[in-house]
Amino acid sequence: MTTAQRSPGRMSRRGHGGGPTAYDFRRPIKLSREHVRTLQMVFESYARSCGTLLTTRLRAVSNVSLISIEQLNYDEYVAALANPTIIGVVTLDPLPGTVLLEIAQSAVMTAIDHMLGGPGGSQPERPLTEVEMPLLRGLMERMLGELRYGFESMVDISPKLKEIEYNAQFLRAHAPGDAVVVASFETKIGAEECISTLCLPFNTILPVLSRTETIVLSAAERESRDTSLRNLTAGLSAAPIDVAVRFQPIRMRTDDIVDLRPGDVVPLGHATSRPLEVTVNDIVFAHAVPGNQGARLACLVVPSPNESSSKESGRP
Repeated sequence: MTTAQRSPGRMSRRGHGGGPTAYDFRRPIKLSREHVRTLQMVFESYARSCGTLLTTRLRAVSNVSLISIEQLNYDEYVAALANPTIIGVVTLDPLPGTVLLEIAQSAVMTAIDHMLGGPGGSQPERPLTEVEMPLLRGLMERMLGELRYGFESMVDISPKLKEIEYNAQFLRAHAPGDAVVVASFETKIGAEECISTLCLPFNTILPVLSRTETIVLSAAERESRDTSLRNLTAGLSAAPIDVAVRFQPIRMRTDDIVDLRPGDVVPLGHATSRPLEVTVNDIVFAHAVPGNQGARLACLVVPSPNESSSKESGRP
């Protein structure tokens, strides 16, 4: 049994089990737990049907199983791929963007050997011949057809294989910093095992996930969500915030400001009939007139000038 060699980057993400992972606060993860569960159902359905397809098409016992769903940057995904490898450049009409279907070259050579009546097993690493390339395209197009059935509960897509590449470094499918969703599958073809991946642009899949309501929360999950919402609301309601009441600002020359002395009078452009602005972090959210409450200064919140003028003119 031979196993395709993966780069250290990908192996390091899988080799530490449930240990701690680095979190970059500059790039927060946007996939929610519900989104991951939805994608998990889609890709598990694809994996089952793809395993059945490979078994019948290659006449060799095959199995495809989902390993993980990750959100990465495109350059991280490319850095984790082996070189050379087989990469199918795919479009998912009517969804925008480019999808990459990557399969280890050793698994591809084994599959082609089975299609040509061979026993499979260990195969040499070399570019595909003109005879082998159409066989690979036909197999990948059949696999993409299974992807369509996997997504049918979410969106109707028409996957189309545009081209096949050997080195992801030469692909310019996305910008290096673009977010992508990577589904990794353990693929077994006879005695050959490898890790295959499916890379989807984050901006392509997120709108589909946002409008798909396929997850039904259990009673415990719903109670946990409601409790978290109540705690968050209570915490925000009790948070102290600095509030300011201010006049309309004026502009002054720098030398006038430097020459200010105690007793100088600075005329303001604020009309006496206009209420003051009540602000938080320079955002006006109310208006008020000055006053006092006992020995303390205070202000009385009043309707905004726009509301007052609307009532006087009789407009709704």
